[in-house]
Amino acid sequence: MGRRRGEEIAALRRGLELGLQVIDTAEMYGNEDLVGEAVHGCRDQVFIVSKVLPGNASYDGTKQACERSLRRLGTDYIDLYLLHWTGRYPFGETVRAMVELQREGKIRYWGMSNLDVADMEKVAALPGGTDCAANQVLYNLHDRGIEYDLIPWCGQRNIPVMAYTPLGDSRLRGRKVLAEIALRHNATPVQVMLAWVMRGPGVMAIPKAGNVAHVEENHGSLGISLTDEDLHDIDAAFPPPVWKISLARW
Repeated sequence: MGRRRGEEIAALRRGLELGLQVIDTAEMYGNEDLVGEAVHGCRDQVFIVSKVLPGNASYDGTKQACERSLRRLGTDYIDLYLLHWTGRYPFGETVRAMVELQREGKIRYWGMSNLDVADMEKVAALPGGTDCAANQVLYNLHDRGIEYDLIPWCGQRNIPVMAYTPLGDSRLRGRKVLAEIALRHNATPVQVMLAWVMRGPGVMAIPKAGNVAHVEENHGSLGISLTDEDLHDIDAAFPPPVWKISLARW
């Protein structure tokens, strides 16, 4: 086992020890086999999320991609299976395959990724479409556009939002306001940023963590409750949207 692979497996296992149950992967990431190795012997403690590439998201392609992911993960079911982003295949084909995979017990839930409100409405209008269980999108202090319409739309329908890249790029964590808020909470700027993303109901963060130290720092964000003063200061530095902004993608 290479050093990097060993560090990543150790990080995933440390997360499980701390009670962090969600592991996000995708066929595109090329690490499903690594995830499978990390959760071997403790599969029932883990909520695995994987994704089908748009180029594979036809009816037959989605089902075949899921089977490949299951083999790489070394499991007989995926907890949440997502369409990674929109492509050339109609949503109807992908959703029909998702519904069947769910009926067959190959996946427990299905959802979408990188879909804005208009596309989510198209999915919801399909047969079985109201069973969409999540939307995974870019969301962080710099990219707040989904607060204007997508988060409210999903909230009204009890569809959880999964925020990927919740820390943005590395420059964000160096902002003075985050250091000041972190000092108030005896925390780090990273922990403040994660606590901010998860400040409201229905939104969870899925930060990357390549080593044990990152996992432990991320876990520390769960103990932070941001105050009204903190949120005011953050809004002053990173203004919330006041009009529709097209969904960004990392």
